[in-house]
Amino acid sequence: MGPILFPFALSGSVTSRTRTRPAASRAEPASQLGDDSRLTWAQWPAEARLLLGLVAIWCLAGLLILTSASWWVAAREMGDPAYYLKRQAIWMIPSWGLLWLAICTPLRRWLRLAGPAVLVGALLIAATLLAGTTVNGASRWLVIGPIQIQPSELVKPFIVLQGASLFAHWKRIGLDQKVLWLGIFSVLLLLILKQPNLSTAALTGLLLWALALAAGLPMLLMVGTAVAGGLIGTASILINEYQRIRVVSFLNPWQDAQGDGYQLVQSLLAIGSGGLLGEGFGLSTQKLQYLPIQSTDFIFAVFAEEFGYVGSLVALIFLLLFGFVGLRVALSSRSNQQRLVAIGCISLLVGQSILNIAVASGAMPTTGLPLPMVSYGGNSLLASLITAGLLIRCSLESAHGHAPPRKRQRRPDPPHTAGVNPAPIG
Repeated sequence: MGPILFPFALSGSVTSRTRTRPAASRAEPASQLGDDSRLTWAQWPAEARLLLGLVAIWCLAGLLILTSASWWVAAREMGDPAYYLKRQAIWMIPSWGLLWLAICTPLRRWLRLAGPAVLVGALLIAATLLAGTTVNGASRWLVIGPIQIQPSELVKPFIVLQGASLFAHWKRIGLDQKVLWLGIFSVLLLLILKQPNLSTAALTGLLLWALALAAGLPMLLMVGTAVAGGLIGTASILINEYQRIRVVSFLNPWQDAQGDGYQLVQSLLAIGSGGLLGEGFGLSTQKLQYLPIQSTDFIFAVFAEEFGYVGSLVALIFLLLFGFVGLRVALSSRSNQQRLVAIGCISLLVGQSILNIAVASGAMPTTGLPLPMVSYGGNSLLASLITAGLLIRCSLESAHGHAPPRKRQRRPDPPHTAGVNPAPIG
């Protein structure tokens, strides 16, 4: 990417009062003109460059882990060991295109788009209840030709944006706007619960709660919301038998190791078999049709078996580093909206990763949350890379700002009459 040039047209004669601007200040910085996409790589802030590099490493490692976790099942069931890898690689192309679009588009445009996108997402989630494809007792997908769309995944980045927009202006907006958007978010969560999809509903609720907490909403309101969310989640578990079975099997999976606790038992066996250094890349035995859902929900168990305790620790340190860099972006943000968007993006990517690892290791009940940029699935990949692009965009705007260029004020003419020379001295 070459240097940035701004042409200037000069017309008319230059009077004695015209002052030549210094060469360094003739062109306004690209970021001040609202066009960060024209910044050279060297002009990017260190956090933005580091985040982009970490996302690239995350995606590349995800493809390698998915290849190892899925090749045996793909060969047996699809007749092609690289079946899942090829499809994930195809999804990677538009996902990186959307990441770059998120980086190049000003954040204010994304914030204007967030409200309508959340409404469309709610309508699509409602459509899954009427015409969705049911898998394992849950209707979460809409089939459009050869493509399966999971609206509850695709709407996540826009929930971050709209939540940041709402809570950043909480003290300045009217009661009607507060009630309207809180009602829309509540309906959205209830629709996701109805699919049923308790894990995504819980993650979305926690995400909005974290944004409200970071925005400084009254603590009494935050505690009341947390209690209400806990009661709704408990009611969902009591109503839906499969969710209740998951909680019971989580408490003691060995009680029914060949039944309801089978998934968690096999996942724990995989993690325990890894030992200190692991079995080696591609040498997991639990993925040989012992561990179910090994390419999505329990992919971390395959990784832990092949790379052991050391590899798992490295993965956690990687997430810690990503969260630390994202937190630096949030702390350096120039506006409340930017700060909340950055916090939401960190919470979504790192928080969902921690929840997935907690499920695989038996620290929390089994859920259907994928590991971002690692688990197989195009919808999750699209949402994750859009979220990462928004975080990088926050870094660019935090470092360079978007204030419009200030016009240079013309110096006033001398107090004497124009065209008349002042009287000579002496």
